[in-house]
Amino acid sequence: MSGLMARWLLNIAALIITAAILPGFQLTIWGAIVGSVFLGIINAVIRPLLLILTLPLNILTLGLFTFVINALMLWLTSATIRGFDIHGFGWAILSAILFSVISFIISLFIDDEGFRFR
Repeated sequence: MSGLMARWLLNIAALIITAAILPGFQLTIWGAIVGSVFLGIINAVIRPLLLILTLPLNILTLGLFTFVINALMLWLTSATIRGFDIHGFGWAILSAILFSVISFIISLFIDDEGFRFR
């Protein structure tokens, strides 16, 4: 359980860092907390369906369309959660790219049991 909690807290930090870097992405602390939970839920439910439906396009673009799917998930979160504001789809794509990079870096140091250098 500590790995899940650590990953969740670091994803909140990744959202805050992304919002601090990009001017088109504004975030409150409460928006980061609630948005992180909501984003996790829609990434578990809606994102796999979208990835399957857009598989031919994703193959054609060599996987780059996944950033558009991630941007749609962030934009849906922005439309639903107060305090989690992305101003336009272009900012959603930039936010998705930066958030993906930060999340990848986080996943290098976290496993299911908590912090661990692999």
